[in-house]
Amino acid sequence: MNLSKNEAWDAVHDERLRLADDLATIAAADWQRPSLCPGWSVHDVLAHLLDTARTGRVAFVRSMIAARGDFDRANADGIRRCKDPDPARTLAEFRASAGLRRTPPANLATRLVEAIVHGEDVRRPLGLSGDYPAPAVRGALDYQLRTRVSFGGGAERAAGLRLISADSGAARGEGPEVRGTELDLLMAVSGRPVPVAAFDGPGAELLAARSAQSSIQ
Repeated sequence: MNLSKNEAWDAVHDERLRLADDLATIAAADWQRPSLCPGWSVHDVLAHLLDTARTGRVAFVRSMIAARGDFDRANADGIRRCKDPDPARTLAEFRASAGLRRTPPANLATRLVEAIVHGEDVRRPLGLSGDYPAPAVRGALDYQLRTRVSFGGGAERAAGLRLISADSGAARGEGPEVRGTELDLLMAVSGRPVPVAAFDGPGAELLAARSAQSSIQ
């Protein structure tokens, strides 16, 4: 990741506030709209982002102990803690927590992944467009490509493919080429469904198919 620690946190904080501004404009029914996270509504994703913004290293360890090491259960517990019956109150709490610098015991790039990918998880179903700093998207993509799916990354989804950024021309990996924006490449390797039309090249269909898989064997 080419961003400094302060630059990375600034990008995360700015994105949280932009997302809060976007969600302040949606209709009441949109809060229950399915996000790109299977089984999570737009409101669920916001509650998850609030939980992760508030969760530092000690709290993360405690949550994993309570969940008996099950990440999915820990996430579900966090959503229950932070999801107010009134989405407006969840949103207000999220906005108030936007400047926090808390993180689990993990690479700081995971905070960029969290902010950008979950931002798209709610924006795309709502027909909204995100505006993310190119270095932040690049740092998140690079992290996902070197991290296994079992640890929340996307290395296996990109295996055997050469990803080429339509934004910068940067190439990653070897194999049949796939050209797309770095944001679409990030979403695909993060296991979010991206239509094949978003990509060009002989590897486009394979990456689009893998993007819809939550796990890769």
